[in-house]
Amino acid sequence: MLRSIITPILFAAMSVQTLASPVTVESCNRQVTFDKVPTRAASNDVNLTEMMLVLGLEDHMVGYTGISGWNKLDAKMRESVAELPELSPRYPTKEVLIGADLDFWFAGWNYGMRVGGEVTPETLAAFDIAVYELTESCVHIMPRKNISMADMYNDIRNLGIIFKVEDRAEKLIADWKTQLIDITTSISGSSTPQVFIYDSGEDSPFTAGKYAMPTAMIEAAGGKNIMDDIDSSWTKVAWEPVIDRNPEVIVIVNYGKVTAEQKIAFLKQQPALSSMDAVINNRFVVLEYVEATPGPRNIDAIKKLAKAFHNK
Repeated sequence: MLRSIITPILFAAMSVQTLASPVTVESCNRQVTFDKVPTRAASNDVNLTEMMLVLGLEDHMVGYTGISGWNKLDAKMRESVAELPELSPRYPTKEVLIGADLDFWFAGWNYGMRVGGEVTPETLAAFDIAVYELTESCVHIMPRKNISMADMYNDIRNLGIIFKVEDRAEKLIADWKTQLIDITTSISGSSTPQVFIYDSGEDSPFTAGKYAMPTAMIEAAGGKNIMDDIDSSWTKVAWEPVIDRNPEVIVIVNYGKVTAEQKIAFLKQQPALSSMDAVINNRFVVLEYVEATPGPRNIDAIKKLAKAFHNK
């Protein structure tokens, strides 16, 4: 009889120990509560996946989505995800995520989810898949302040809270902030070059507006994004305003089937574009996609930009 009483008590105590204390984080315009640490997580896109990896969350992950379909894997990332399966080469369907038996998906608007699409936090909630949204992407569903490096820190911090690795997250953030101060100090008093971000497109260039991470990165490196008055994140613009604003430096985002070298060649071959100061003076900076989107490589990318902007 004593055993029959003690056993349920011990079982209940063990069950309580295996559950993490509930935590709540802000994800865009939602409050998301986690009763326990996710154990079957996945992430979308190369930069979000790298955020998970830098926090050492591989053991909590069952895969990733949305990378190989756009040729975004560099050698470093290819090695990092070697043990994880890609659940979908591009944006996953709801069935793919359900079939993988996920309990957590780290994605964003235009980073795996589309407004009004079949895969959203609401549609996945019915299958007990919690979604945390990339902070940069929140502008697609709600008003927000200008982009800053704090957005990337926010995602690292929230992932740390969700997965109970807060100390690891805060250590990373503190180190990045220190490095950023060093960069700012090193370029103090330098001029402010006018910069254009060229992601892709020939008829109309795809670039970074006011709310895209490269705008914050360029500012941190002592430059100015000539499209920082465009009230959007990543977006298409016409070539005419780019030519009129005459950038001194062009940042090339490297990924996909068209290489950075081919993009630079295109700019040099077009008479109107080749007249811009950046092209005349051959002032191009190449950033990999994973460097130009929110993630752990942003700080090193800012160092690269600062060196190119100020020859330091």
